[in-house]
Amino acid sequence: MSMRVVQVLGSSAGGVARHVAQVVTELTGAGDRVLVAGPAAVRETVLPTGGHFEPVEIADRPHASDLAAVRRLTGLGREADVVHAHGLRAGALTVLALRGRRRRPRIVVTLHNLPVGGRAIRTVSAVLGRVVARGADVVLGVSGDLVALSRSQGARHAERALVPAPTRREPSRDAQQTRAELGLEPDQPLAVTVARLAPQKGLDTLALAASQVEAWVPDLVWLVAGDGPLAGPLQERIDLLRAPVRLLGRRTDVADLMAAADVVVSTAVWEGQPLAVQEALGLGAAVVATNAGGTREVTGDAAVLVPVDDADALASAVERVLTDPIERDRLRAAARDRAGQLPTPAEVRVQLRAIYRP
Repeated sequence: MSMRVVQVLGSSAGGVARHVAQVVTELTGAGDRVLVAGPAAVRETVLPTGGHFEPVEIADRPHASDLAAVRRLTGLGREADVVHAHGLRAGALTVLALRGRRRRPRIVVTLHNLPVGGRAIRTVSAVLGRVVARGADVVLGVSGDLVALSRSQGARHAERALVPAPTRREPSRDAQQTRAELGLEPDQPLAVTVARLAPQKGLDTLALAASQVEAWVPDLVWLVAGDGPLAGPLQERIDLLRAPVRLLGRRTDVADLMAAADVVVSTAVWEGQPLAVQEALGLGAAVVATNAGGTREVTGDAAVLVPVDDADALASAVERVLTDPIERDRLRAAARDRAGQLPTPAEVRVQLRAIYRP
C-alpha cells in the first residue's frame, strides 16, 4: 500500500537536500505520495524535475518565522501517514507541531550533523535534541555517535541512517587531460580536497599540513574544490603559511579532479557519512581522512585515518601516500572494494519503508 509522506528540511548547504532528493525519488518510485516542505531556496535541489512542494521557512537558528513554521507543519501533518524531518531544527519544529495530537502521523527525524560551536550553540542544541529524542517515534543518525547521543537524550528507537553517495559521476576526461588543464606536470604530486569552506571541514589543519608536506614533497599542489564563508580567511592563512594550496571554488568536474589526484584528503572536524569520501572510494582514489564522526563507518580499512585537528599526523599520512606507490595502489584497490559495500538508494527505500510502517 502507498503512504502519504511529508519530507521536511530546513536551510541546507546541499548535502541534506541531495539526500532528501534521493529519498523522494525512491519513495515516489515505490508508489508513495510524497510532499516536500522546506525553504523555497531548496526546492530546485530536492525536486529538480518537479514534484509536490510546500514552502515552509525553517532557518538554521531560532527565528521569528518559527511559529509560522510550526503552524504550517501542523496543517501539513493532518493528512499524512508519516512526517520525516531532516536536521535538528526541522526535527524539533516538526515534533512541536505534531506531538500531543489525538490523531497524528508517525514522526521520523534524521539527524545529519553534530552541532559544532560554542557553549550557547551546544546548550540550545542539547535542548532541541531532547525535544526530538522524546517526541519522535524513530530517530535516525547518520553516524553511530549521533545514534548514541539521541539514545542518551531519551530516544525510544534510534538507529543508523543509510546515506548513499549521489549517483556516481564518471570522469569526463582522463587524468593527464585534467592535469594539463590545471597547468600541472604529468607526474606532479597532486592532493585534492572537496569540501564546503566552513568550520566543520577543518581547513586550518589542511593549510598547516600542506605547508609541512611541501618540505618533503617540494612540487606538491593541493587543490581545494568548494565554496563557502571561510574562503577569504582560508586564503589569508594559505598566503601566511605559503602553503601549496589552490582554492578552486565551486566545481562541476569533481570526479575528474579526484580521478586525477594521487591522494584525496578529508580534514573534517566532524562528518556523518561523508559523500565526498564515498565518491572518492567509488572512483578508486587513495584516501586520507580524519577519523571524524562516521567517517570510519564509511571507509572501513580502505583509507588512512588520522586524528582530528592533528596537522602533523595528517601531513605524515599524506606524504607517505604521495611517496609510496605501493601504498597508493593498495589504497586504490581497497577503495574500489569498499565502494561495492556501501549502501545504495534501494537499500534506503527498504529501510525507510520498514520504519514508516512498523
